[in-house]
Amino acid sequence: MRRINKVAVLGSGVMGSRIACHFANAGVSVYLLDIAPKALTETEQAAGISLDHPSIKNRIVNDALKQTLSANPSAVFTKQTAKLITTGNFDDNLNWISECDWIIEVVVENLGIKQSLFERVEKFRKPGTLITSNTSGIPIHLMTQGRSDDFKKHFCGTHFFNPPRYLPLLEIIPTVDTDQSVVDFLLHYGDLYLGKTTVLCKDTPAFIANRIGVFSILSLFHMVDEMGLSIDEVDRYTGTIVGRPKSATFRTTDVVGLDTLIKVARGLQDNLPNDESKDAFRIPEFIAKMEANNWLGDKTKQGFYKKIKNEKGEKDILSLNLKTLEYEPKQKFKSASLEAMKTMDNLKDRLQFLNTATDTAGIFFRKTMYTLFAYCTKRVPEITDDLYRLDDAMRAGFGWELGPFQVWDVLGVQNTVDAMQKEGLTVAPWLTEMLASGKTSFYKTENAQVNYYDQFSKEYKKIPGAEAFIILDNLRANKKVWGNSGVTVTDLGDGILNCEFHTKMNSIGGEVLMGINKAIDLAEKDFRGLVVGNQGANFSAGANIAMIFMMAVEQEYDEIDFAIRQFQKTMMRVRYSSIPVVAAPNHLTLGGGCELCLHADWVQANAETYMGLVEFGVGVIPGGGGSKEFALRISDAYREGDYELNTLREKFLTIGMAKVSTSAEEAFGLGYLKKGQYGISMNQNRLIADAKQKAIELANDGYVRPTERKDIKVLGRQGLGMVFAGANTMYSGHYMSEHDKKISEKLGYVLCGGDLSEPTLVSEQYLLDLEREAFLSLCAERKTLERLQAILKGGKPLRN
Repeated sequence: MRRINKVAVLGSGVMGSRIACHFANAGVSVYLLDIAPKALTETEQAAGISLDHPSIKNRIVNDALKQTLSANPSAVFTKQTAKLITTGNFDDNLNWISECDWIIEVVVENLGIKQSLFERVEKFRKPGTLITSNTSGIPIHLMTQGRSDDFKKHFCGTHFFNPPRYLPLLEIIPTVDTDQSVVDFLLHYGDLYLGKTTVLCKDTPAFIANRIGVFSILSLFHMVDEMGLSIDEVDRYTGTIVGRPKSATFRTTDVVGLDTLIKVARGLQDNLPNDESKDAFRIPEFIAKMEANNWLGDKTKQGFYKKIKNEKGEKDILSLNLKTLEYEPKQKFKSASLEAMKTMDNLKDRLQFLNTATDTAGIFFRKTMYTLFAYCTKRVPEITDDLYRLDDAMRAGFGWELGPFQVWDVLGVQNTVDAMQKEGLTVAPWLTEMLASGKTSFYKTENAQVNYYDQFSKEYKKIPGAEAFIILDNLRANKKVWGNSGVTVTDLGDGILNCEFHTKMNSIGGEVLMGINKAIDLAEKDFRGLVVGNQGANFSAGANIAMIFMMAVEQEYDEIDFAIRQFQKTMMRVRYSSIPVVAAPNHLTLGGGCELCLHADWVQANAETYMGLVEFGVGVIPGGGGSKEFALRISDAYREGDYELNTLREKFLTIGMAKVSTSAEEAFGLGYLKKGQYGISMNQNRLIADAKQKAIELANDGYVRPTERKDIKVLGRQGLGMVFAGANTMYSGHYMSEHDKKISEKLGYVLCGGDLSEPTLVSEQYLLDLEREAFLSLCAERKTLERLQAILKGGKPLRN
C-alpha cells in the first residue's frame, strides 16, 4: 500500500537535478535541495545582496536546475513538467522532507559528507519513509552507521545511470538491515512508474553494470595496445555490428568522460584485492598520458577524437593515434568480415559469423568476448546470485542488445568453453557443473516464457516478474498466425492479435499495408482486438520513400495514385474496423507511422515516443490520411470553442514545420494524440502488454464500429486567405523557397477544404481526395525529386 506522492532529492548536481526531473516526468512532486552558497559573487556584492537573501541561498540549486532544463536532449517530457519541482536549501528547507515518501541522497561521493547529511535528515524524516543513496561506488552499509533501526530498515542504494531519463538501468542495492518489503517495492516501483529495468545487486564495488562494463572496456584497451589496432578499427568492431551502441567504445568514453572511467577503474583496482583479474583495471600507458594532457573527451574538447575545422572551414573529426598520441584523419580500412555482415539483419547471425571469422575482426571479437565470458562466470554469485540480472544490467546500463550470457548462448556454450580453454581461460565451477549435467544453455524458453539457469538449485527457473511482459521474440515460434516479408501477425492470447513490422526502420510499403489489412481481417473473423506494435528500435520511420521516389522518377503517377489510395484505405480500415485497434508506438513514429496512430482507436505510447508528420521536408504533404485527420481535429476544436483561424494556424504550422515531439506527452501537446484516447507506458518492456490490456478493455466495454465522419467543418477561402498571405510573406522575406511556398499552399488547400466560398461541412472521403491530389501534384515537382534523392543518399529519416 506504499504510495509515492512526494520525493525529496538531496543534491542538485548533474545527477541530482536529472533524477528530480525524471520523478517529475512520472508525475511526482519533487523537492530539490542543496547547500547554500558560502560566498557572494562579484555581481551579488555589487548589488548589495546578503548571503541570507532567499535568491542567494537557493542560487546553487536554481542554477543547477536551470542548466539541466536547458540541456539537449531534454531531461523533462515537456516544459510544464518542471513545474512539479520546488527548489530549496539544506539550511532553511530540510524540514520539508517530513512531507516526503522517498528521500534520495545525491551529494558528492564522500562518505563523511553523506553520513553527516543523513544525521541531519533523521531529525526531520518521518518513520517509514524510504531513504536511499545514488552512490556509484561507496559501500552502502557504511552509510547507515549511527542511524536508527527504522532508518536502516528503510535504507537502500538506488543507483541511477546518467542521463536518468534515457538510460533505463536502476540498480537496487540493499544492506543486511534493509527490509525485504522495501527492496520489493523499489524493484516494482522503478519498473512500473519510472520505466526502469530494475536490477537487484549485492553491495560490492561498482555493483554490477560498472563492474562488468569497466572491466570490458579496460581489458579491451589492453588488447588494442597488444594488437596495435587503431581506434577507428575498434569502434567499427564494437558498435552496432555486434549489438552495441553506435558510439561503440572510444566514442562512448569521450562522451562519458575519460576521467570518470579512470576514477572507477582505479577504485576497482584498489578495492578488489581478491579479484583474479584485478590487473585488467590497471590504466594503460596511453590512457595515463591522455589524463596528464587533460584529453578527457567532450568536456575538454578532445579525447580519442577531436573536432576541428579544415582548410575549407568545414567541420572534420580527427582520431588519436594511440602509438604517437598525435591526431590524424580518420583511417579507412577494409574488413572482409564487416563487409559480409552488412547484409545480415539478424544480430545473432552476425555474432555467429564473426565468431568463426579468421581475419582481424574475428580474432579481436573472440579475444574480447572470451575474456569477458570468463570474468562474468566468476562474478556469479559474488555480485549477483542470478546470471540474468547481469545481462539485464549490461543491456539497460550500457545499451547492449544482448548481455554476455545471452551472447554466449548464441555462440554455443560448450563449444565456446572448449575454445576458451585452448586460449588458457578458465570458467567458474558452477558452469562446468552445468555442462556436465547436460544443460547446454544459460536460458531456455518454455510456453513463451524465458527461464534462466540457477546455479544453486542446478535447474532452470522462471525470471521473477517476467509474466508482466510480452516478449514477441518468444511468441513467434508457436503463436504466429500469419506473415509475409514485412509483417508478422501473432496471437497474444485472450482474443488479441499483434501486428508487427520487419522492414528496414519499419517503413510502410505494400507488404506492410497488406499485413495490416490481413491482421484486421483475421481479428474481425476470429479475435476481439488488434495491437499494432513491435519491440524494435523504432515504431516506424514512415512510408517507403525509395518506392515513391522510383515511381516519381519514372513518372508512374497512376502507380503513385494507387499506392496512396491503398495507404489511405488501410488507415481508414484501421479507424473503421469492427474490432478495436490499439497502436503501440515507441521512439521514431514518423510520417506514415504517425498517420497510423492518428487513425487508431487508442494509442498506448511509450514515454519515449518521437512522433511527427514530417512529409513537408520531403517536398510533399501527409498523404496517408494525416492531412485529412488534422482537418478533422481542427473542426473538432472549433466545436470546443477555439477561435477558428488561430486553431487552423496552429495545426497548419505543426505539419508545415514538420514538428516532432520529444516525448509522448509532447505529442499530445502537438495534437498527434487525442485527449481520452491515449495512454503512456513508462517502461518500454511493458508496452505490448499494456496495449493488449487496453484492447481487451475496449472489447469488454462493447466496442462498436465508429461511423465515418461527414460533419467536418472547413473554412474554405476564409482560411485560404490567411494561409496564402502567410506563405507569400515568408517567401517575400526569403524565409522559404518557392517550392516550400507551393507545399504550404497545397497543405492549406487541404486543411481548408479547397476553394469553397464559405465554411462548409464535408466528409472524410472528400478530404482524402483533396489530400491525394495535392500529394500527386507535388510528386511531379523537380524539387520534390531532388529532396527525395538527397534523403535516400543520406539514409536518414526526416526530423525537424
